[in-house]
Amino acid sequence: MQVEQLEILDFLRAHPPFDGLPEDALQRVAAAIDVRYYKAGEQIVEFGQASEFWHVVRSGAVEIFRRNGTLYNRLTAGGYFGEFGLLRHGRVRFPARALEDSLLYLIPQPMFLELFDGNEAFADHVEVEDRTRLRQVMSRREDANDLMSATVDTLVGRAAVTLGSGASAREAAQRMTQEGVSSLLIVDDNPDVPDLPLLSGILTDRDLRTRLLAPGLDHDTPVAEIMTPGVVTVAHNRLVFEAMLAMLRHNVHHLPVLKHQRPLGIVALSDIIRYESRNSLFVVGGIFRCQTVDELAARVPDVRACFIRMVGEETSAHMVGSAMAAIGRSFKQRLLELAEAELGPPPVPYCFLALGSMARQEQLIVTDQDNALVLDDRFDPARHDAYFEALATFVSDGLARCGYSYCTGGVMATNRQWRQPLKAWERCFSDWIERPTPGSLLNAAIFFDLDGVWGRSEWAERLRELIARKARGHSRFLACMARNALLRTPPLGFFKDFVVESDGRHSHAINIKRRGTAPLADLIRVHALAIGSQALNSFERLREIIDAAILPLGRGQDLYDALEFISAVRARHQAEDLAAGVDPDNSIDPEKLSEFERKSLRDAFLILGSAQKFLKYRYQPGRAN
Repeated sequence: MQVEQLEILDFLRAHPPFDGLPEDALQRVAAAIDVRYYKAGEQIVEFGQASEFWHVVRSGAVEIFRRNGTLYNRLTAGGYFGEFGLLRHGRVRFPARALEDSLLYLIPQPMFLELFDGNEAFADHVEVEDRTRLRQVMSRREDANDLMSATVDTLVGRAAVTLGSGASAREAAQRMTQEGVSSLLIVDDNPDVPDLPLLSGILTDRDLRTRLLAPGLDHDTPVAEIMTPGVVTVAHNRLVFEAMLAMLRHNVHHLPVLKHQRPLGIVALSDIIRYESRNSLFVVGGIFRCQTVDELAARVPDVRACFIRMVGEETSAHMVGSAMAAIGRSFKQRLLELAEAELGPPPVPYCFLALGSMARQEQLIVTDQDNALVLDDRFDPARHDAYFEALATFVSDGLARCGYSYCTGGVMATNRQWRQPLKAWERCFSDWIERPTPGSLLNAAIFFDLDGVWGRSEWAERLRELIARKARGHSRFLACMARNALLRTPPLGFFKDFVVESDGRHSHAINIKRRGTAPLADLIRVHALAIGSQALNSFERLREIIDAAILPLGRGQDLYDALEFISAVRARHQAEDLAAGVDPDNSIDPEKLSEFERKSLRDAFLILGSAQKFLKYRYQPGRAN
């Protein structure tokens, strides 16, 4: 046997699905293989051409595309492609191009079909591997979850029942009884568009009980006086998941659905429950019913049980992160209510900020607290700061009791540095962008992910607008942020194998946050700043980045899938620790993952590495010096 065939045999023996074949079959394959070399950028197969070979990547990297040009998959050594065409239509279904200089083994169709038909384990592996490419995995998870695929209008069982704001409470009750509904949308005439009524509020059974009957008001009281104004609404074509998040964020049980600004119907809590079996809505409701910090701390087991259930039901990491952030936000809001009840009303208005993963809605069960206070510009430290220091301490200590550990870096409102008037924050943010320093860049990576959770939340929006406006016009700042985003690299070695390290109580582990989700969030933030995006969530930022067309075709979806998969592995690891009674963390041992998970995780890390190379190319971080 020739030396080249011996080398091919050694490679086949070491890679599935060949490693399970008998020796005589391996030798026949090695003898039949055609070895070909492709330069980076060279087309390997075109859509529609005759399928003659099954392709196995010996070295290099290959990109597989859909017929519309979007990226379908990326393969490295041991990867293979072409089975679709060989098994089904005899024509290439997915075009392929060499991403790097690549060496490929080409197995003729007759030999491939012989192996496929004659070896069940080989056939099973090929079919399973074909279905479990990273993009297909994520597509299946999305399609299998109704929260992520069903739109809100599918929940609307009947047309919206409306009533004019001038009607009486008696008329409202009669109308609700006649229509058999538990809520009404209260509308006003629109002077600008007569046939498009203005939605001014919502009236529910609970409103009638608590705002009319309990206080003993007259039944002829106008509904405008007892309704809930400032209604939170959702568009008819939004996902059920987004409706759930709106309910979580605002702690409401009825959500008007609008189509072209017209009331279409109402989605109630009971409508969401049939999709949302993980009880996160009930957890939030329970938090707001707590009357003391002790009662809030007693809710921690419910939060953990909710997390374990969501992960166990293979809920997407995007949904888990959003739901857990909404729960964390609710703890902060209730603590602030309790703090004001104990300390009295604030001397000047304020906005309590959530920062980092909570603001991005990407929080898991292992998290610390990052927060700050924006104060009214009339703030006088001598007269007012004692109150806000006490407020911040009450909230921070309460959060610690509820499972949100103190920030080791001191990024909390208890730190005087992070209690500032609005104008001071605006000057600070402007200075960080216009005159970046190593310290201010670290602060920007934390504080530029901000959300108002209590008080004058419009101040948080004002700060986000300032960041978006200024950052996109400062190339040196973006270069500096890009340089910092490249400091944490994926844990892959020269031969694309995992590089493990000692991490806390773990040896031979990967800190999947520090080496995975954190660098992904960092590089996505840079692109978002560059396009002036005000989105908070990394997945939502990616959608805007894709729409802005600043990434190579298909790379945005790559990043979306990589972030989702790495986050899902991280979430499941934490859930398994909780279920086993172990303190959860972010360290995983790759050897304890399944073969599929290791392969998919490696693919996700390769996408991160490629995205970091593009970040370096686009923003030229070397010029930041």
